[in-house]
Amino acid sequence: MTHSLIKRQDGQGRNLIHNIDSFKKKTMKPDLQMKVDKYFRQCVGIDVAKDTFMACLSMLDIATDEGKSSQTVEFANNKHGFNQLVKWSRKEAVREAKLTFLMEVTGVYHEKLAHHLQKLGFQVYVVLSSRARKYAEYEGIKTKTDSMDAYALSRFGCAAHHLVPWTPPKPIYAALRMKTRFASHLNKVRTTIGNQLHALSNSFEKDAALERMYKSLIDKIDKELEDNDKAIEELIDTDAELKSRIEKVCSITSVGMKTAVTVIAETSAFEFITSLKQLVSYAGLDVVSSQSGPNDPRHHISKKGNVYIRAALYMPAINACMYNKRVSELYERVKEKNPNAKMVAVTAGMRKLLIQIYTIWKKNELFDKQR
Repeated sequence: MTHSLIKRQDGQGRNLIHNIDSFKKKTMKPDLQMKVDKYFRQCVGIDVAKDTFMACLSMLDIATDEGKSSQTVEFANNKHGFNQLVKWSRKEAVREAKLTFLMEVTGVYHEKLAHHLQKLGFQVYVVLSSRARKYAEYEGIKTKTDSMDAYALSRFGCAAHHLVPWTPPKPIYAALRMKTRFASHLNKVRTTIGNQLHALSNSFEKDAALERMYKSLIDKIDKELEDNDKAIEELIDTDAELKSRIEKVCSITSVGMKTAVTVIAETSAFEFITSLKQLVSYAGLDVVSSQSGPNDPRHHISKKGNVYIRAALYMPAINACMYNKRVSELYERVKEKNPNAKMVAVTAGMRKLLIQIYTIWKKNELFDKQR
């Protein structure tokens, strides 16, 4: 292999150099036992972080189950790094075979790279982190590092048979997600300021000037939230189909516009979701257990998922536990089994409400309140 240098930038924008050949890496070209035919696959697994990403190329002959992988290489998470990744991948990969790329959903940090590769004509796969982790565990990969994640993703991309190629989501979902997150963050700030105002108003020594400033800030936040809500409605009005489907989701008892829009925006209309199990895991509402010794295992939700979805579902779920027939029935069953754990029943209600939203969206029909 010829010597190659990969440039990247650190957080301060300084150029750094990584010598690929320092990895004691063998050539990735297949040997005589690995035939480049319909059973031959190659995939670049990519683990994306904020400023950088790790890439690993794997090849697999699924007929003989023979494969090999490169060492991982680090690139800058910017356009220069994207171009360097493409050059490196083309050099290492077999030209006669199809080259694919696979990465996890990592907030927003993977989006620019996925769009870049898709525009160049590559087949890109984007999978949920839980799905990738389960594959790694199945393969006995216990180490959890950026390099090992990239390696596991590359193997997953070669071995998986039912991956759906990624296509860029509609821009309206990204726009709605930014606006719903803005409202979520601003509401937290409003709550903090409101608590400070309450404490100041009830203190022995009061400061009228500070109280006026606190009240002024709250008024400004309320105005921004009101304007943001109007902007969300106007944006939805630009897409007749989206508006119709969201209105059907809002027909679910206890689900309002804000909840429906948040769930749809955070999942890009359930683009990456192929099962209810994946959906629940993506929201961090999947139940996990921990046990030590002979004690009974403790069950709790993982919370390793989208915090915005959980926050949006909490208050509607409390309401649904009283007025949504199917959620209420589930709530009572769980509470009967756990009389001292009311939050367990509420969490079950959140999970049920999320599934109802998913079902109504997929079926594109009104919610039957009588069933």
